Amino acid sequence: MLDIQFIREYPEKVKRAAAQKMVDTDIDRLLILDQQISKIYNSIYTFRNQRNTLSAQAQTAEPEQKAYIIGQVRSIKEELTPLEKALHEKKAEFDALMLTVPGIPSPEVPVGKTDADNMFVRAVGEIPVFDFPLKDHMELIVALDMADTTRAVKFAGSRTYFLKNEGLLLEMAVTRFVIDRLIQKGFTPMSVPLMVKESAMTGTGYFPAGRDQAYKLPEDDLFLVGTSEVSLVSCHQNELLPDRDLPIRSAGYSTCFRREAGTYGRDTRGLYRVHQFQKVEQVVICRADEEEMSALHEEILRNAEQLLQDLGLPYRIMLACTGETGIGQIKKHEIETWMPSRNAYCETHSCSSFGDFQARRSGIKYRDNDGKTKYCYTLNNTGIASPRILIPLLEINQQPDGSVIIPEVLRPYMNGQDRIIPK
Repeated sequence: MLDIQFIREYPEKVKRAAAQKMVDTDIDRLLILDQQISKIYNSIYTFRNQRNTLSAQAQTAEPEQKAYIIGQVRSIKEELTPLEKALHEKKAEFDALMLTVPGIPSPEVPVGKTDADNMFVRAVGEIPVFDFPLKDHMELIVALDMADTTRAVKFAGSRTYFLKNEGLLLEMAVTRFVIDRLIQKGFTPMSVPLMVKESAMTGTGYFPAGRDQAYKLPEDDLFLVGTSEVSLVSCHQNELLPDRDLPIRSAGYSTCFRREAGTYGRDTRGLYRVHQFQKVEQVVICRADEEEMSALHEEILRNAEQLLQDLGLPYRIMLACTGETGIGQIKKHEIETWMPSRNAYCETHSCSSFGDFQARRSGIKYRDNDGKTKYCYTLNNTGIASPRILIPLLEINQQPDGSVIIPEVLRPYMNGQDRIIPK
């Protein structure tokens, strides 16, 4: 959410951001409502002052004068009722529109509509070359008895799966490896609530636009999170944080749920696009300082890069264009890991800076050294997401005999096992 004062001063800048992000909003209508609400507030304020003055006079007035004053008070009440109703209606429309106003992209973000317009930053690691017939991750997990999708689909529907044997152990190994590395870098490990109120989804910017992607529990009026970011940011909802506690670095571990609405027919084979997955998420809450936010953005981006390097997975960094950034993101880098069966770099991590967009919606503030109260800034980046990360892990490490080498950094979490052998 943007500051309404900023929108008043720079309406064209906000309109341009909405157009570049392809966000449907109406800034002209918002500003009209803003003016109307201000006028109604002034009228209500005037009438209430008059009513209070008359009510005070009635306390000491003579009976005849008192009756006249009471009549005046009633008349003012009749004037106030439609004004208060109009204020309520205008305010509801205004608040709903404010939730559709996007954050302003950083100047370095390229203008574009799709991922084809993203800007290449760098590539790390060599793309593997195989001198034997390549198997994709589904062929590997069947041969290695690591997962079952057929039986899962039978009773749970599309894009579902079982992980078993080394499939489950490998997922647990890679997530625990990432958590341990983030702990070493000062992150607090946290498991989070998976069911949250609408205020958490709205506060973090996933509602209203992303409502179609969320699973709802209607009887409890709760929603399943698509990332632990929702819970980790909402953890400090409506709090005034001590400056000395900032920045707050959290590593959230959770199961995540996404409906994948609008992706019918896309990536239906295998474990690339599923409804339920495990993820470790880096979330940072910091001071309202552009330099600090920029440094932290690079920090959490480097964290993810180091993890992929340690896993021996080649990847590239792309700066997302305006059309590929979410409503609240000021800047987003995508990390795409090489997946041999797809013959492409594919997204496995997303590193985002939000400025005060989420904090303003969630009411998260701090008091700076000058005693001023400000909204915090927030950032997040994937630590690891599984089962998607299992795709390059298995495909890149496959051997001619059908076995898969386990990366050295994961072996301590696999009881020393160094490879997975066909059953």
